[in-house]
Amino acid sequence: MAKAFHLEIITPSKTFYRGQAELVIVPTPEGEEGFMADHAWVCALLDVGELWIREPGKKEFKAAFIAGGFIDVKGGIVIFTDAAEWREEIDLERAKARKEDAEAWLKDDSNGEHEENEVARAQVAILRAISRMKVAKGGSWDNK
Repeated sequence: MAKAFHLEIITPSKTFYRGQAELVIVPTPEGEEGFMADHAWVCALLDVGELWIREPGKKEFKAAFIAGGFIDVKGGIVIFTDAAEWREEIDLERAKARKEDAEAWLKDDSNGEHEENEVARAQVAILRAISRMKVAKGGSWDNK
């Protein structure tokens, strides 16, 4: 059995998760990274995507969507993110609609009139929607 550590996931509106974990897998700009107890100190940026938690004594992972942020590994692990949702909380139809709306808005820019920051926001909205849909459908680490 792997050694447990304290894990907290904090959003601007609430503490999303607080408990013991044996493993947490997070999305980073370089790809997925896993962290266990006694990991060397790390403070790293997180990407939009899937977050996986394996709690002590459990074989299955808990799956969630996170909207980027950063992770601080120092004894325990604290994750700060703009938004987080458990797999069961994700509204798949809403995510699909958001993705389609953002794609339609981008496609409608035939004259190149959209400002660069508006285009970036639409691209992030698409990425968030795709990530939510992926988590809702099982994700890449589903109970492996």
